[in-house]
Amino acid sequence: MAFLKTILTIFLVYYLLKMVLRLLAPKLFSYAAKKTEAHFQEKFGEFVNQNQHREQQVDDVIINKKPQRKDSSSQKVGEYIDFEEVD
Repeated sequence: MAFLKTILTIFLVYYLLKMVLRLLAPKLFSYAAKKTEAHFQEKFGEFVNQNQHREQQVDDVIINKKPQRKDSSSQKVGEYIDFEEVD
């Protein structure tokens, strides 16, 4: 008898959760969609502000030169060995 009560309880909990999720799922999805939309709008606003700030600084010219490298080819690294395949 305890086994049947356990099975009945499991089915009852399963169907109750199923009904509750059917009622709450649309609200959860709309909440997630609103949060995602707000996040995208915030990021887009930051992007637009950055671009406007860059457009204001068009007159500035900055030249960054790379440091000169010494040629490493003058240093002897090692011998080149040519391998051949043996059949």
